[in-house]
Amino acid sequence: MTISRGHEQFVEYVVDLSQVIGPVYSKRMFGGHGIFLEGVMFGLVFNSTLYFKVDSDSRERYVSRGLDPFSYERKGKTTNLNYYQAPEEVLDDLEIMRDWSNCAFEVAIKAAAKRKAD
Repeated sequence: MTISRGHEQFVEYVVDLSQVIGPVYSKRMFGGHGIFLEGVMFGLVFNSTLYFKVDSDSRERYVSRGLDPFSYERKGKTTNLNYYQAPEEVLDDLEIMRDWSNCAFEVAIKAAAKRKAD
């Protein structure tokens, strides 16, 4: 899969905006990019769409706004990951980006700690 220049520019834009919560960076993965802070992936960019990490507590915040989960199809089966589409306004307002990014980062930290404990 070739990643388009437009996608790359979008990833750079997301990373730049996300600096509002710390030294955020991206890594290519699975045909998209993971968005990381302190080695923890809290976001995902796929097809120039930003998704944030969710858990059972934060999922409703996304669902109530009609935002879609990140999903993929393999062998005729659709799989939803614990990432939901970010609201469009995070791309226009640093305070909104800070709020949603911090929430996703906290979810990702909890998930990483749980994996470590298991």
